[in-house]
Amino acid sequence: MTDVLFMYYGTPYDEEGILPYYTDIRHGHPPPEPLLEELKARYRQIGKSPLNEITHALARRLEALLRLSYPYYREGLGAPPPPREDLGPRVFVGTKHAEPSIQDAVRAMAEAGVRRAVGLVAAPHYSARSIAEYEERARAALDALGHPFAFKMIPSYAEHPAYLKAQTERVLEGLWRLRDPKRAVVLFSAHSVPLRSVEKDGGVYPKQLAATARGIARLLGLRNYRLVYQSAGRTDEAWLGPDVNEALEALAQEGVKEVLVAAIGFPADHLEVYYDLDYEAQATARRVGVRLVRAPSLNAGLDYAKALAAIVEEAVLSWSS
Repeated sequence: MTDVLFMYYGTPYDEEGILPYYTDIRHGHPPPEPLLEELKARYRQIGKSPLNEITHALARRLEALLRLSYPYYREGLGAPPPPREDLGPRVFVGTKHAEPSIQDAVRAMAEAGVRRAVGLVAAPHYSARSIAEYEERARAALDALGHPFAFKMIPSYAEHPAYLKAQTERVLEGLWRLRDPKRAVVLFSAHSVPLRSVEKDGGVYPKQLAATARGIARLLGLRNYRLVYQSAGRTDEAWLGPDVNEALEALAQEGVKEVLVAAIGFPADHLEVYYDLDYEAQATARRVGVRLVRAPSLNAGLDYAKALAAIVEEAVLSWSS
C-alpha cells in the first residue's frame, strides 16, 4: 500500500496566527510592523481565507477516491474483521507555513506505520520557490527520523489531461458570464516568482504555466488569451511579469472591454486570489473601464479530486513497474 503526503502553503486560522505565519515565510525573521499591519489589513478586507478548510476537504475526497480503487482483502480473510477497518491508502496533510507542518505530517506518517508514500503538492507547476521547497522540507523531515519509509515526489501535473479538463470546466463557467466572449480576453494568472528563481529552474515554471494555458485554450478553442502574474513579493529584485494590473491597463488602451481572469496557478481560493484579483484587480479594471470576471477556482471539486487521484495512481504504478 502506498500512502500520500499532500502538501500546501497554509494560512493562519485567525488573526493571532498571522505574525508566526509571516515570520515563518520570512525564514524566522519577524516582519516590520508596517508589513505586518498591511497583511492583517488584507485578511480583514477579504474576511477569512478558506484555504485550510478547502484543502483538508480535498484531502479527504482524495483519500476516499484512492480507497475506492484499492483492492481490499488481497490475501483473504482468515478471521472475522473488526466492525470498522481502516483499509486502503491514507492521505496525510502538511503545510509549508502553518499547522500541521510538513514535518508534523511526516512524523505522523512514521508513527502510523507508513512504509511507502508519494508526495503531492496542491500547486500544479514546478518552481524552485514552490514544489522544490516542499520536497526539501519533506526529505529533511525523513532524514531527521532516519528514513522510516520510502518516498517519491510528484514533480508537477501542469499538463495532466484530467487537471486540464477540470480547469477547462471552470474557465467555461466564467465565459458564460461574459457579454461578448468572442471579443473578450482571457488572462491566465499565476503567482509571480523572482527572475533569479526562474533562471535557476531553467525557465521551467513559466514554460509549464504556458503549457497549461495552451491546453485549456485548445480544449475551449480560445485564441485571445494571455499569461499574467500576481502576488509579487515586496522586495527590490525583479519578479516575473507582466502583473495582472499592468495587463489590464494595457488591454484597456487596446480597446478591450471585457476580461476573464482564471487563476490557474492557484487551485484553491485564498488571500492572494480574493485580494489580488477580486479586490485589487477589480479596482484596476473599474478604473480603466474594463469589465472583469473571475472564473471559479478548482477548490475541493470532485472532478479536481478525481484528477489528483489519477495523478497519484499513475505515480504509484510507475514506481512499482
